Amino acid sequence: MTAEATQTMGFQTEAKRLLQLMIHSLYSNREIFLRELISNASDAIDKHRFAVISDPALAGLEAEYRIRVAADAEAKTITIDDNGIGMTREEVIDNLGTIAKSGTAAFMEQLSGDQKQDSQLIGQFGVGFYSSFIVADRVEVVTRKAGSDTATGWESAGEDEFTISEAERDAAGTTVVLHLKSDADEFADSWRVRSVIKKYSDHISVPVMMPEAITQTDEDDDADATDPEPTWEAINEAKALWTRSRSEVSDEEYQSFYKHISHDFEEALTWSHNAVEGKLEYTSLLYVPQRAPFDLWQREGARGLKLYVQRTFIMDEAEQFLPMYLRFVKGVLDSNDLPLNVSRELLQQNQQVDSIRGALTKRVLDMVSKMAAKSPEDFERFWDTFGVVLKEGPAEDFGNREKVAELLRFATTRDDEALQRVSLKQYVESMSADQQSIYYVVAENHVTAKNSPHIEALRQQGVEVLLLSDRVDEWLMSHLGEYDGKPFKDCAKGEWDDSAEDEKSKEALEAAEKASESLIERMQDVLQDQVAAVRPTVRLTASPACLTVAEHEMGAQMRRMMEAAGQAMPETKPTMEINVEHPLLQRLDQESDEDRFADLAQILLDQAFLAEGSALEDPASYVARLNKLLVEMSDA
Repeated sequence: MTAEATQTMGFQTEAKRLLQLMIHSLYSNREIFLRELISNASDAIDKHRFAVISDPALAGLEAEYRIRVAADAEAKTITIDDNGIGMTREEVIDNLGTIAKSGTAAFMEQLSGDQKQDSQLIGQFGVGFYSSFIVADRVEVVTRKAGSDTATGWESAGEDEFTISEAERDAAGTTVVLHLKSDADEFADSWRVRSVIKKYSDHISVPVMMPEAITQTDEDDDADATDPEPTWEAINEAKALWTRSRSEVSDEEYQSFYKHISHDFEEALTWSHNAVEGKLEYTSLLYVPQRAPFDLWQREGARGLKLYVQRTFIMDEAEQFLPMYLRFVKGVLDSNDLPLNVSRELLQQNQQVDSIRGALTKRVLDMVSKMAAKSPEDFERFWDTFGVVLKEGPAEDFGNREKVAELLRFATTRDDEALQRVSLKQYVESMSADQQSIYYVVAENHVTAKNSPHIEALRQQGVEVLLLSDRVDEWLMSHLGEYDGKPFKDCAKGEWDDSAEDEKSKEALEAAEKASESLIERMQDVLQDQVAAVRPTVRLTASPACLTVAEHEMGAQMRRMMEAAGQAMPETKPTMEINVEHPLLQRLDQESDEDRFADLAQILLDQAFLAEGSALEDPASYVARLNKLLVEMSDA
């Protein structure tokens, strides 16, 4: 070996400072180094594939493509070996001696047309190799260029210099040996390395191989002490199902893959597999589960798609690609056009991300719509599981409000069943010609909703009412506004809608107002601190009284929910509407004892609060008044 064959050279940047920055700041997860080195090896193999196309003389030089990874617990090393394109001495100096100069990026610039479209190269920034120094205090590289007879060695301790020398290697390819730091011993364990490879490199197209685990036996103890040649086994899938054509993938394979990525023991309800080409290229495989995850209602919990770049795993919970109300969707997104940070651990927000988010959201909604049309039983199962989550959609995603509205299902007075099965389209189709609004009532639970006094007149007229009892329902309705040109009308808000009344009812209301002026005045004097007003109504047929709020005020259910969450709410007073035709009101109107009148009026108000599902501020006083009344009745 000549004196010129071994050289010590300085890196072509402020290397020591830059490497320290990378080690301590750029990568947040130490295990990323193995992903980066395997990606580099995969790129080298892809480069060799392209080289064979342009230079037939290289054909046959390659063995079966593979990447070998070996962990040595005694030597505290990790070795990554590939049979890819390799590098010349000049390329080693150029690529490994200049931080942030990517050989892959340069190679990509030379490709055009179909070659560029078909390439599967991963690296872009040229810093992945140096992630080795996160876990290693010394790195050795031996590489031989395909078609060359000589090999080159490279060695560095991650300081401000590296060593280049002649080396020996039997075939083309590259071997990287990491001498682990004392605090990185975990990566000398074969099982730890296996888990990292399965996590990040399970779907790259090249087999990643490790020595088979050897089980010690008595015969082994008596055998020759010479270590046998290891048997290598592939530990990654070496295939990405989402990269295959839909026609090539069976339903069984789709379901198996779903269980693999979701860790769900049940099959998916439905899925959508789509490859987008053009200005923005990506592939998505989206699943709708049968079962809700345990953390569905933890809005800060884990959610999002698995993000890959050219089959290399980037992150497990890429939440940027679907809105919160679709957080139950599982799946994979693979794209090489996304703006990652240099460490490829974080996704940068930009127009491309927004475009993919919009497209994937519409795809999920279309997938669910298709399920509703073609598989009603599956959709019912979906709605019972995820319907409440989907109801968050109109508030969070205004652009897709109409799409979400088509998927909504409700319980109604059509059959009073608690199951939510009636769509808004079905409701509108069953409306009479003179009905102008879609009526609904919100309550704490379904029983309270279907027995609400606010809908008594509508029931009598045969008008269907949506019975809403999910906690999100009032919030939902405040953002829907209308459907098919029909506005939504809360039966517990505002004055009674005259459009639902006939002339006879209107005349009856006017007569009641005149006949009950004295009663209303007396009740307002007694209840003035608790209600905004007392007025007669024809919305009641069986109940003596009910409470309403102004059209744009927060309903009782939403108010209770906000208060339970610790939100301070402004003090408001409801309006008490009374059925002057009810025997209790007629009896009250005849009461001459003002104290007794006050007790009865208060009881009616308390009962109205109870009927809407609200808790009484002073239940003891209510019980005392009611007991007093019962005693008086028994004495009489």
